Amino acid sequence: MTNSKLDAANRAAAELVERFLEASMVPDPEAAARCVSPNLVITFTGGRVFHHPRESTAFNATRYAWVKKRRERSDVAPGDDETIVYNIGTLYGAWPDGTPFEGNRYVDRFVVRGGLIVAMSVWNDSAERLLDRRDKPAT
Repeated sequence: MTNSKLDAANRAAAELVERFLEASMVPDPEAAARCVSPNLVITFTGGRVFHHPRESTAFNATRYAWVKKRRERSDVAPGDDETIVYNIGTLYGAWPDGTPFEGNRYVDRFVVRGGLIVAMSVWNDSAERLLDRRDKPAT
């Protein structure tokens, strides 16, 4: 693949991931689904596996009153027949009881193949923060 084709493929993969993230944060799982393969595998921290954006949206609705991403950067790594896109930043929002939070670090790793997202892995600090909240005595 020539450098210009590689650069175009990298840009296209990064733009696809950006569209997916924008739709996911609305949240609009049906718009997000237009960016993914029918065989999508989303793996959240703790090994939770989902196959459609509506499933991960439903899970997030149990974990947060609301949540958004403060996207800091995306790193693109070209590969053979696929592109890996890492999106890094922090989460902010409110826990189910309405308590606000911010600065919750995350890394999302996307595999883009054939112009669609085929896999997404999600890591963040939410579980640790929820455990910290649970362990603190009520005031």
